[in-house]
Amino acid sequence: MARSKKQIKAEITTPFMANETLAAKYGFAVGASFDAEFSLVTLENILFEIVALALFIHEQFFDQHTIEVNERLANEKAGTLPWYRTMALRFQYGFDLLPDTDVFDNGDATAEQIEASKIIKYAAVNEAQDSSRVILKIAGETDGVLTDFDNPLQVEAIEAYINEIRVAGVPVTIINYKADKLYLNLRIKRDRLVLNESGMSKLDANYPVNEALQEFMKELDFNGELKLSALVDKLQVIPGVLDATVISASSAWIDPALDGYGVPQPIFVSKIAESGYFEIVTFDNIEYVA
Repeated sequence: MARSKKQIKAEITTPFMANETLAAKYGFAVGASFDAEFSLVTLENILFEIVALALFIHEQFFDQHTIEVNERLANEKAGTLPWYRTMALRFQYGFDLLPDTDVFDNGDATAEQIEASKIIKYAAVNEAQDSSRVILKIAGETDGVLTDFDNPLQVEAIEAYINEIRVAGVPVTIINYKADKLYLNLRIKRDRLVLNESGMSKLDANYPVNEALQEFMKELDFNGELKLSALVDKLQVIPGVLDATVISASSAWIDPALDGYGVPQPIFVSKIAESGYFEIVTFDNIEYVA
């Protein structure tokens, strides 16, 4: 782990201050404090600062390199959860694998064709708590919006690919659901100089709270934890919003037994979407008070 610049400077100035020859030359007591004897503008201090900064940056590079190597090893090691995620994102629709490998045969395909074939844009992997099973959540993207795969040909190809590359004896359940429906009941205390009674900006005629909520959903990591406190924090920095309160929040997700959405369940503090992502159903349940 990289040392701080202050630590590095202290380690290289301590021997300097302990040197009797240098002490005699500069006229300081052996073992005295470097900062007490040399001002910020002295040549000696500037040189030590430059050396300390260079070493600090150098050590940071090594730390980052170690992180990248460890991540790559985790992602490339077959059978690990990060590996399943990496392999899902590598899927290419319409391409076949090279014989006895998990590498796609791109032949003479252009870079644009290869990129277009990578239809899985988001993936998250967990281990089932009730059995030895891998849970793989996936999603695509259309016009910047997360989507499920409803094309039977795409679903068939994805399932065949995962079955081909998975570790023998380890079943993989693919979660390819439409977005969890998010129902929010909010109370916004508005600044009457900025927002009208329906939340519209008096200056720009837009709806800042609605836009902030949509932005918040885009910022939420795929399969990330939706925290109601973070949502409130997002709203309270909007010009015209004096205070924001979540009256209630709930979500509904696809229930395979029903082949549709189940009954919305309350969210009290936080929630991870069963599909991996949320979609706000309506903005009509936002109450604006003065």
